[in-house]
Amino acid sequence: VQLVESGGGLVQPGGSLRVSCAASGLTFSSYDMSWYRQAPGKERELVAHILAFSDITNYADSVKGRFTISRDNAKNTGYLQMNSLKPEDTAVYYCKVTSAYSQKYFYWGQGTQVTVSS
Repeated sequence: VQLVESGGGLVQPGGSLRVSCAASGLTFSSYDMSWYRQAPGKERELVAHILAFSDITNYADSVKGRFTISRDNAKNTGYLQMNSLKPEDTAVYYCKVTSAYSQKYFYWGQGTQVTVSS
């Protein structure tokens, strides 16, 4: 199983960025997907989550209305669209997939750096 994040980078405050998570070695459609982030000196926090079979989403209060999580099962890829970015959104962003059938089975990506700075 491999999860590969991409799309991170440097963006100015107020800008937008989309990060992707490409999955292989598993049946992506049967996995819930989450995006987490970890800023320097802080604990990893859940940013957004999307369920496997219903596409129900939920978000951390700090990103509601600005971030959108989505998935394309045909491409085995998940996305996090980030708009109106703030300096406090600076972090390494990680995707995680968890089997919809058993939470024992989960996998993490390697992370992608997002830096919001002028």
